[in-house]
Amino acid sequence: MTTLSDRFDYRVGTADAPGDPIEVAASLANGSTAPYVLYERAGQWSFGAGAAYEILLHPDRIEVRSGAGDRTVATGPEPLQQIAELLAACPVPGWRAYGWAGFELAYFLHGLPHLVGAQPLLHLMVPESEVRWQDGEAVLRALDPERLPALTALLAEAPRSAAAPPLALDEGELGEEYRKAVAAAVEDIRAHQLQKVILSRVVPVPQEIDLAATYLLGRRGNTPARSFLLDLGVHRAAGFSPETVVEVDALGRVSTQPLAGTRALSGDTEADRGRHEELLTDPKEIFEHAISVKAACDELYTMCERDSVTVDEFMTVRRRGSVQHLASRVGARLAPGRNAWHALAALFPAVTASGLPKAAACTAIHRYESLPRGLYSGAVLAVDADGSLDAALVLRTVFQRDGRTWLRAGAGIVEHSTPEREFEETCEKLRSTSRFLVPRTPSDADRPEGARRPA
Repeated sequence: MTTLSDRFDYRVGTADAPGDPIEVAASLANGSTAPYVLYERAGQWSFGAGAAYEILLHPDRIEVRSGAGDRTVATGPEPLQQIAELLAACPVPGWRAYGWAGFELAYFLHGLPHLVGAQPLLHLMVPESEVRWQDGEAVLRALDPERLPALTALLAEAPRSAAAPPLALDEGELGEEYRKAVAAAVEDIRAHQLQKVILSRVVPVPQEIDLAATYLLGRRGNTPARSFLLDLGVHRAAGFSPETVVEVDALGRVSTQPLAGTRALSGDTEADRGRHEELLTDPKEIFEHAISVKAACDELYTMCERDSVTVDEFMTVRRRGSVQHLASRVGARLAPGRNAWHALAALFPAVTASGLPKAAACTAIHRYESLPRGLYSGAVLAVDADGSLDAALVLRTVFQRDGRTWLRAGAGIVEHSTPEREFEETCEKLRSTSRFLVPRTPSDADRPEGARRPA
């Protein structure tokens, strides 16, 4: 039985969320029209649908859309502080905003505006309706109280089973161009132009994918730090993020989780144990990881109390889907006058998805990669009115835009990298998603987007 409260402008209810939370997530996505975002973190799941308040950051302007009317402001030198101020002005009490920051935001933040391009850099929405659930119990919020029964019904609905087996995708296609880029980047590093750069490659998916079914199957086959499923109009994606860019709680505690250093997981216990030991002793992997941890500390010093910066975990091994990584965690406390958006600006893009120094690495990425990254290696965001922010690194993700579907993966290039090994590493990472791509069935393909029941 759903119970209502008039405490907020949101009408609030509670309901049971029985069964597997991954299946609950798929049911909500299947039953909702765009825009929506599903976000999983630390055993808590949240789903927001419909846009009550939206913010879109462009290189030259910021658009704000709401029921009270739309407006535009010029993009200033600190765009993320402008985002913070515009969110603070949101007329919905107790809001949570969901959305994404694209990798090209890095060009703006690191003094490379000539590389930005014309695409939006960030998109956030405060939803019209929302479900948050954990341990079989859900809290429902909706600006329109008539939506609460529909949300309750979706929570109890069995997910649609995948009507087709996963695609068989060859992750090893289009490798020659990538190997050449790695070799050129190694020469740049030996010439002391930079220390490390993460170069990525795109693998097209030849047919349309059912994102909700792919998320359901892929989440069961992955062990992510965060997961997400989103449809925000232009961008659609399902991902199993291995790490966070930054986490900031309401008390100003900041944490970041660099992962660098990779070996495959095959399912063979003895072989995987051997690769685990390789990770912990391989000089190339240790160097790549150590400089990433140092960079995270240096970035936290810029907006946190210096004596609060600590390495809380160093060089453990985390299993993430088809691979295992060296992982560390660095924490700190925000300095007076600093907020979560200062933390995101300092740590974005993740050093493990860009390189060092960041400006030089971003320039090299723009030079060697033929396609803009967009969502890839950016962040999916959940931001709360209490000042907290959670940013998942967008890796291990299937992307859809403008009728195209693709995967993307990269590897960290340092002086001792070899083109063949870095290419092999991208294949290992791609298998976290390539094994779970569920094609849309003919009935799905014939049904127009947005023809589902509104949540």
